[in-house]
Amino acid sequence: MQKTDFRNVSDPELGLLHAQRLAWLEKVEGAVVALPGEYPDGYRVPEHRHSRAQLLHARTGVVKITTAEGRWMVPPDHAMWIPSGIDHSVEMLGAVDMHSVYVIPGAIAGLPDRLRVVGLTDLAASLILEAMALPQEARQSGRAALVMGLLLHEIPNLPQRPLGLPFPAEPRLAALCRRFIEHPSPHATIDGWAASIGVSRRSFTRLFLRETGLSLSTWRQQACLFAALPRLAEGEPVTSVAIDLGYDSVPAFTTMFRRMLGKAPRDYFKGARQ
Repeated sequence: MQKTDFRNVSDPELGLLHAQRLAWLEKVEGAVVALPGEYPDGYRVPEHRHSRAQLLHARTGVVKITTAEGRWMVPPDHAMWIPSGIDHSVEMLGAVDMHSVYVIPGAIAGLPDRLRVVGLTDLAASLILEAMALPQEARQSGRAALVMGLLLHEIPNLPQRPLGLPFPAEPRLAALCRRFIEHPSPHATIDGWAASIGVSRRSFTRLFLRETGLSLSTWRQQACLFAALPRLAEGEPVTSVAIDLGYDSVPAFTTMFRRMLGKAPRDYFKGARQ
């Protein structure tokens, strides 16, 4: 199957195209297959699942994946690993040139067994580009098979990135988290959240960690990143994003960003814009 262009397509046609892609994935041969697609800004792929795991890479734009376990952002130079059988939907933030690599479960040792956002190594990024350009009929032999095989072996080496935002199931915590996402702020405190649901600081800390797997401080920082990344990816100035998110200064926002993602905002997106 060649690249599918979902831009300027009617809703009934979109549904048909998705059904065709899913059916193709279920019958195509090979431990690893590559499938590109182009999507317009704001388009949402409805909830679905597939029997292969998916490495989803947005070459342009930002992608948001939603599952029962939480939400994940996939900014430039990153990819999302979605294990097989996971119900998920995908929303495009900006026009997206999507490159997806689908892998049969157990195709190689070390494949992740949980949802995660990963950074792309230079090797992985080059192999994904090459895999998308290969004719489907040629991917199982010769040089093409070596490219696909090396890509498969590179997946376990991709570094995990802290861009997941798990949601608690506990109703009071879920309500707090939803309100925070609507109005993110770096000033939310454990004491304030604990008092709002009538529990002690210690009880709240234990409950939040058990429900999300994260401390409130880490969860809050990742939620602020969720709010910031789409705007920064579209070229909005760091100053306006930092102020809107309630940071007292641009350096404070930049420090948080660098601590979470390893680079300052301008450096982080520089490569994606060149």
